Amino acid sequence: MENNSHNLVTLLTASLIHEVHIAKTLLANYNIESYIIDENIATSIGTAFVEGYKLQVDSADLKKAKKILDEINKENN
Repeated sequence: MENNSHNLVTLLTASLIHEVHIAKTLLANYNIESYIIDENIATSIGTAFVEGYKLQVDSADLKKAKKILDEINKENN
């Protein structure tokens, strides 16, 4: 039996949800799937209980995803 589970790791943590959505969209442009963690918790119980929104990627994509976001950050600074 083949194991298709993914090992998700946190790529980015941000206090503002729009920052995470921007990063998610940028990664999607490079065919990297990412997942926002804690987004629904904040809308259910309030943002005061969430220490930041997390964007996670498969561990196999982590290095490439970091490189993409780092290059974009360098271009914008």
